[in-house]
Amino acid sequence: MMNENLLPKRGTFLRKNGTNELIISINDNELDDIFLINGTSFITKNLSAKDLIIEPHNYYMIINNGKKKIQINYNHDILIHDIIYNPYKYEHSKKLDFDPETFKKVYNIPEGFIDVLPKWYSIKFTYPDYNLIYIKPEMGISIQVHHLRSETWEIIEGKPIIINGNKVFYFVKNSTYFENSINTYHSVINPNIDPENFVLIKEKWKGKFDEEDIERLYNPNRYY
Repeated sequence: MMNENLLPKRGTFLRKNGTNELIISINDNELDDIFLINGTSFITKNLSAKDLIIEPHNYYMIINNGKKKIQINYNHDILIHDIIYNPYKYEHSKKLDFDPETFKKVYNIPEGFIDVLPKWYSIKFTYPDYNLIYIKPEMGISIQVHHLRSETWEIIEGKPIIINGNKVFYFVKNSTYFENSINTYHSVINPNIDPENFVLIKEKWKGKFDEEDIERLYNPNRYY
């Protein structure tokens, strides 16, 4: 038995369970505040004790979407489980936004973009009818919804982990498409450890394109 305290708006590591069933216990009156990844499921409401049973070799992650610290209890040691994604690996590192001109030259960005949004963990090049989004290795964007637009993602490079609605897709192959409907949870994690192995997504949208329509439900990068 081991336990872990989780502060509000924080998540655990995304881990891969070992060969034994893992049973997670959380106080019943706190379950409404939990987002859970259990294998290919992303559960955001009506969480039950049954959902907290992690089968052997399944991926799992817990996010505290509430306002109070919670305690998570595990029926065995999870420190031996593989860490697929640590949301806070670079939390205390110096954060410098990507330089668009340098990035453009190194990664052969096509000409014709009309805007650039550089962050320290991703950079987006906007063209008249699509975006190219590069996500840094070992980083993820926030779990978010859009209230005014839907998006279509095409995976170009990098084998990301994708949250799409209430499903999780692992190590996605190139040329795979995802439809993120209005008010649907979506996120991208780049699990690659090679510092040059960016995830590249081509994004198209329908509706009103406005960065202010984003609601970030879980944002480990603290970017608003």
